[in-house]
Amino acid sequence: MRRRALGAVVSATTLALVATGLVAAGSATAAPAAPAAASPNGENDINGYRNVGYFMSWAPENYGYTVKDFQESGQAEQITHVNYAFGNIHPTDLSCFISDKVGTPEVGGNDGAGVAGADFVDAVSAEDSIDGVADTSDQALAGNFNQLRKLKEQNPDTKVLVSIGGWTWSKFFSKAAATPESREKLVSSCIDLYLKGNLPVIDGRGGPAAAAGVFDGIDIDWEWPGAPDWSQHPENHIDPVNDKANFTALLAEFRKQLDEYGASQGEEYLLSAYIPVNPTVINAGWDAPAIFESLDYGNIQGYDLHGGWSPNLAGHQSNLHDDPTFSGDISVEQGVDVYLSRGVDPQQITVGIPAFGRGWTGVEDGGTRGAWQYATGVAPGTFEAGNKQYFELRDLGTEYFDEATGSSWRYDGNEWWSVDTPRAVEFKAKWVAEKGLGGSMWWDLAGDYEDELVGTAADVYRASPTGPVDSGAAGGCFPAWSAAGTYTAGDVTSHEGVNYQANWWVHTNTPGTETYWSPWRVVGACV
Repeated sequence: MRRRALGAVVSATTLALVATGLVAAGSATAAPAAPAAASPNGENDINGYRNVGYFMSWAPENYGYTVKDFQESGQAEQITHVNYAFGNIHPTDLSCFISDKVGTPEVGGNDGAGVAGADFVDAVSAEDSIDGVADTSDQALAGNFNQLRKLKEQNPDTKVLVSIGGWTWSKFFSKAAATPESREKLVSSCIDLYLKGNLPVIDGRGGPAAAAGVFDGIDIDWEWPGAPDWSQHPENHIDPVNDKANFTALLAEFRKQLDEYGASQGEEYLLSAYIPVNPTVINAGWDAPAIFESLDYGNIQGYDLHGGWSPNLAGHQSNLHDDPTFSGDISVEQGVDVYLSRGVDPQQITVGIPAFGRGWTGVEDGGTRGAWQYATGVAPGTFEAGNKQYFELRDLGTEYFDEATGSSWRYDGNEWWSVDTPRAVEFKAKWVAEKGLGGSMWWDLAGDYEDELVGTAADVYRASPTGPVDSGAAGGCFPAWSAAGTYTAGDVTSHEGVNYQANWWVHTNTPGTETYWSPWRVVGACV
């Protein structure tokens, strides 16, 4: 298992619980900012936690949100890893590629499509450039890739990964993963294109090593191997019998080649994946814990649990806990517990939090402030019906928060939007820390361009006991746990290769028997 052992002194600070009740919510309390730790290996962290954010290639065009905005908003100080979305897989060559073919909504319209213009061809003006310097016509690298390169110059600890796939571009993953030869070819092509930076020449840009050094790793966003048709993009190729084993083998091939190339460069390249929360989808294609032998960490889908595909029922899309009043939902905790129950190291799980909302219209209060009430339809959205960014919803109606489900929403008596507010984010980040998980992930950064949500999570992590993610050298185990011992809040011990910190006074409870109210919090693996 690819574990990062903790080599730092653990804080004795304990976490306070959020006040209870279904109420109109206020803003989260912010803690003072602190700089990110240095990163001698492939990881980066905020006090032992990741804060991963997706930067969409289309964000500058659709939302006017640029890498410069990411820097100047303060998000760059709060985010440890940037996932650049997305890369596509070629329909016949089954390799990573970049093209300037524009995708269309027709069947097959995204086969061979790419966003070369946004990626590295289109010039960025001085006004929109992170350093105030415009791209020139003689540059081999322009566009978002060059802005990400400049971002890393200003933030040398920030890790930038390219994310392959996504909802629209997962179509050919199954074919590319089908044989040892096709797996080797796909992985080799992704490393050549994104890590070695050997870009195609398009409109005078690109060429050998043009993007070398931009990316620190690869994020796999296959949605979803082997899963039922209802969970898939309608055009996806699926092999329900073999996808699960082939996906495990594909990740192992990525790990092998990344390590080999990293050794030749004196680098440690990261491998992450977008992992499902729905137990049915997990069981269909995700062999846990085997896949985590290859992954550095997985970003669990913490949203899209409910949405416009149920147009007449307004409900939570990102609830942390099961809803005791509604039996038909899935919760983030359900998915996390599936992975933990199968032996996945908690620090390898990063919890997704949405910076967008899903909404309905024609919703009556029903005594629940609209939650799980009948809707006349999906609310109008910006680019998709029933979907708006957090910044578009932050002032709509009244904000509500329900601690029982760990969910928040905004409701104006007609439109009802499931959207994570700072209070919900604070609640979730504290839960992440208490459970010993690796941190949080954001889809997507443009939705929180004023750094309200991302910064709230980062502040919680800074104020929490040191987390399990280590970006320094491997550390040793603390003194072994004793069944006869008594431990008080903040005491640290080790058991079966893992360091644990006591949340409160504890005498007989064995570390590793994890529940939400466990007296022990995972600090991290040790050697």
